[in-house]
Amino acid sequence: MADRVQEPVSRTRPVGAEELRARYDKERAKRLRADGTAQYRGADGELSHLAEDPFEPVGPRAPLHTEVEFLLIGGGFASLTAAVHLRRAGIEDIRIVDRAGGFGGTWYWNRYPGAMCDIDASIYLPFLEETGHRPRHRYAFGPDIRAHAEALARTHGLADGALFSTTVTGARWDDGEGRWWVTTDRGDLLRARFVSMAIGPLDRPKLPRIPGLGDFAGHVFHTSRWDYGYTGGDEHGGLTGLRDKRVAVIGTGATGVQCVPQLGEWAGHLYVVQRTPAAVDVRDNRPTGPDEFRGLPAGWQAERVRNFTTVVSGSTEETDLVHDGWTAIFRELTAVAAGRAEEDRGGPLTRAERHDLMTAADFATMDRIRDRIDRIVADPATAEALKPWYDRWCKRPCFHDDYYPTFNRPDVTLVDTDGRGVDRITEHGFVVAGEHYDVDCLILATGFEVGTEHTHRAGFDVEGRDGAVLSEKWANGYRTLHGLHTAGFPNLFFLGVTQTGVSPNYSHTVAEQAAHLGYIVRWMREHERPVVEATPEAEEDYVAEIERHARQGTWYYERCTPSYFTNEGDLTDPRKVLAGAYGKGPLAFFALLDRWRRRGDLAGLAFPAGEDR
Repeated sequence: MADRVQEPVSRTRPVGAEELRARYDKERAKRLRADGTAQYRGADGELSHLAEDPFEPVGPRAPLHTEVEFLLIGGGFASLTAAVHLRRAGIEDIRIVDRAGGFGGTWYWNRYPGAMCDIDASIYLPFLEETGHRPRHRYAFGPDIRAHAEALARTHGLADGALFSTTVTGARWDDGEGRWWVTTDRGDLLRARFVSMAIGPLDRPKLPRIPGLGDFAGHVFHTSRWDYGYTGGDEHGGLTGLRDKRVAVIGTGATGVQCVPQLGEWAGHLYVVQRTPAAVDVRDNRPTGPDEFRGLPAGWQAERVRNFTTVVSGSTEETDLVHDGWTAIFRELTAVAAGRAEEDRGGPLTRAERHDLMTAADFATMDRIRDRIDRIVADPATAEALKPWYDRWCKRPCFHDDYYPTFNRPDVTLVDTDGRGVDRITEHGFVVAGEHYDVDCLILATGFEVGTEHTHRAGFDVEGRDGAVLSEKWANGYRTLHGLHTAGFPNLFFLGVTQTGVSPNYSHTVAEQAAHLGYIVRWMREHERPVVEATPEAEEDYVAEIERHARQGTWYYERCTPSYFTNEGDLTDPRKVLAGAYGKGPLAFFALLDRWRRRGDLAGLAFPAGEDR
């Protein structure tokens, strides 16, 4: 259902920058909470069943005691991309272990109806050019993404030896043997020369700490553990089990935006419980045609990926090869717009002028989204409640064509909590602002543990050289070299967003890391160096650079409404603002790695002497 044009409806809105900023500040103040991230909890204790795998049965198997050259913890695209580069570096003995029941990482878990990627599939799905795989839609749906992950694993011989439904419980470095000893909850003991941890942030479900959640007598589940046995249907819809059910979905972030249209279509009555409105722009998804990828020149995907990251980093590109909602945002809000203003005036802008220009552009972008809501949502009160009042990057941008039209259905009710959230859960429903809503089913679209400690998300701790413990080393902040190594933990690598250059296209970040990892491992094999670790001095220098740029980048978020982008309003810990990302941006980070490799001296790494054990 596309945006539809209606007769203009009179709406009340702030006019002018000062009044608009005052409205933003007012809405932010409503949502600031003393408990910060403590307002959430993990799916553990009496609610541990909400984290169980509903998709693959966990059958018994004999414990495995074996050696492996390279152990990859995590079965998502980060590990799969790394495995391809490790194969190219000459590593044949590779094993993947994951608590999930199959490949895909977050796409293994995210099987809610309507789940799709927000990034154009032609740049998100890795190795399309090499495999010849062609996504069925511009923004691929979950099954297509998962199938691509499984195909990559089969193609590169990773499927047969994978250990799924298996949780790592510990990892300890044995300096005498030059090996990692890794244990699991299935009784496995894996001795590995190298270990990489791709423990992404989108794995462990995050639950709201709402009083009474454990008392609800109806059916409850988290969106990342969707219960099709209860709802009926599958990822494409057909939720016939909900036809006579009163359903409440709590959460209106990226997941809620995608599953609400399906729930609205099938539920007897749907309550959408909103604390902070999402800012939902046009998605304009479509099937890919048979000629979509025909005749493209060699290297087309790499060029498209590079072009996208360049545009969303605020740099000038003559042609926008992806031309989607993400690139539109950055064209509106970054230095590209400032550059055009400078061309128009024939001279440079002052720093204050650039700030004012960016602020005005941000206001205009959000006004456009609020106007979109006015055009689509018929009821004025509902439309007003759906409007986001914050700067564009305060919360994760969303894109969808059917979310706002869903609120025109007579069997869909928006329950706006005005920033306060749900008061409590009862045996038969939930309470907001003193009003009780009877429901049969609660669906928690409350996201993942993005802001928790790395070792907490992993579910185990790591013991390095001389008994060093990773959780203790990182207690006051992440400490890495290039986001890949940490001193005192030989032959251990981290893949993901920790202290790296974060692009909206996560696949690009991990692809650059994987290529860097492959380079280091190839060099080690060629020079017969069995062990590598970062030097404390190089790590110290890199952490100082990360912290310097992280402090410079917090000004934008200081007036934001709380979200996981802002650690729920607490900006004092750089680990929690996109994991202390490399503040100069993804292009600068990728260039940093490229210069390092081109020098060829492997500066900042130590290779302890010794025989190849």
